[in-house]
Amino acid sequence: MSHGIVWFRRDLRLADNPALDAACRAHASVSCVYVHAPHEEAPWAPGAASDWWLHQSLVALDASLQQRGTRLHVFRGDSSKVLLRLARASGAEDVYWNRLYEPATIARDTALKETLAQHGIAAHSTNAQLLVEPWQVQTKQGGPYKVFTPFWRGVRAGLSPTPPVAAPRRIAGLPLEGSVPLDALELRPRIAWDAGIARAWRPGEAGARKRFGAFLRRGLAEYRDGRDRPDADFTSRLSPHLHFGEIGPRQIAWRLLAPQGEAVGEAAREAFLRELGWREFSVHLLFHFPHTAEKNLNPQFDRFPWAPRDAEALARWQRGRTGVPIVDAGMRQLWRTGWMHNRVRMIVASLLTKNLRQHWLEGARWFWDTLVDADLANNTQGWQWTAGSGADAAPYFRIFNPVSQGERFDPDGAYVRKWVRELRGVPAPLVHQPWRDADLLRRTGYPAPVVDLGESRAAALEAYQQMRA
Repeated sequence: MSHGIVWFRRDLRLADNPALDAACRAHASVSCVYVHAPHEEAPWAPGAASDWWLHQSLVALDASLQQRGTRLHVFRGDSSKVLLRLARASGAEDVYWNRLYEPATIARDTALKETLAQHGIAAHSTNAQLLVEPWQVQTKQGGPYKVFTPFWRGVRAGLSPTPPVAAPRRIAGLPLEGSVPLDALELRPRIAWDAGIARAWRPGEAGARKRFGAFLRRGLAEYRDGRDRPDADFTSRLSPHLHFGEIGPRQIAWRLLAPQGEAVGEAAREAFLRELGWREFSVHLLFHFPHTAEKNLNPQFDRFPWAPRDAEALARWQRGRTGVPIVDAGMRQLWRTGWMHNRVRMIVASLLTKNLRQHWLEGARWFWDTLVDADLANNTQGWQWTAGSGADAAPYFRIFNPVSQGERFDPDGAYVRKWVRELRGVPAPLVHQPWRDADLLRRTGYPAPVVDLGESRAAALEAYQQMRA
């Protein structure tokens, strides 16, 4: 009886999973395996919030597999050694997985294919994470894109959604020796800081479907104009589900673009699809420029005069105590729920990299540990874009004014009041500028701004001039 192994990584779903589908079609029995090897992703091993989500998602995946007659086999150690041992012990002829695109995982998977081949075991990798592979879209000169609009134009022109593959109804598995209980991975926190995150999210494939369905019913129609409003619920919040592969972009595209697609206007559907395009663009950039996870894409920024590392300012930023209300609201939302609205992500990043002139890696590392949707490609692209050192970042001297941003996108102050307890009773004219009333700061205990916004903006612009000179 032929036997295959499916190696789950960040494709934690059964529907539209090409590796699982290929294995089930080719073999009479299939073993589903997860190997915990965070050291293989260094220096960007998953952070604490990601570990929390991973535990919940693996629990959900195992439950889904048990409904189909098998289970998820969990192991620890070096992926290559574990998978080779399992394949030889079970007589597996093939090992299947879905591709990842970070520098460390590409190197690991390439070496694994060679190891398996040396022992007569075939390796099969497929695409479950993207609409298009990073190498499938090129400029007219044959190179990678650095500007989003022409990149997306090329992707969108060739995008022809196909129906997602259904989850297998039954999987005939084989027992594998040496697996460990999921709790042995110690992914959950020892100190219970995760209560807010647990209330905000339902990890797993079923949770992803529910989240997508709610967005289609209540958010998609307003998405184009409402996505920048952190005080409203018009965003999909699918980012962690996409990162862990609990839902795939092709499933989303099919619901949006199929002939029987959602009954909302074309503009709304295209606006959301374009945001999926930014995710694709981030992977495209990291794949072609792997150094950008820690170094500037634009080498001109290697000369940028960052300020010395300011531990006190960083701590105030991390804790949501900068004295700038919309920034503090975003940082507290992040700490309590593991997520932050995308418009606010840009605002808090601008304050850190422009007004405080702290290196973008300081922010990238904090987001990496605290976001449930921490994704190396998206995190890198987002921070470099805001800092001005990345792709499509012109004008690189863009500096968000957090006051005007707050007044424009949180006009009534509802978002600030929700997350910044000290300002819940503050009237709208002051909620984004509470420092205008010194007595208010004394009464509430809310801090004065960590930096003068006008002076720091001028200093940042001067620093850009120094860099260019």
